[in-house]
Amino acid sequence: MPESLTLESFRADLAEFLYLRPDEVDLDESPLDAGLDSLRIVTLLERWQAAGADVGFVDLAERSSFAQWWQLLTERRGGAARADT
Repeated sequence: MPESLTLESFRADLAEFLYLRPDEVDLDESPLDAGLDSLRIVTLLERWQAAGADVGFVDLAERSSFAQWWQLLTERRGGAARADT
């Protein structure tokens, strides 16, 4: 079963692909400026989708910072949870 998506796991996932420690990830940074390429973004996206986030590549590409990614992931995960109640 996939791990649930939390801010800590989000930072850890980004750090893994950026070769940083999770506390070194600057959420205000642009994913492309940070060094993520499309293949790494797709790999991260698949991981987050497995954890229940209803997002696609274009959704992420339209946002310009990791903070915006996290906001989107939270909204999409939260929306699914509210629909179940």
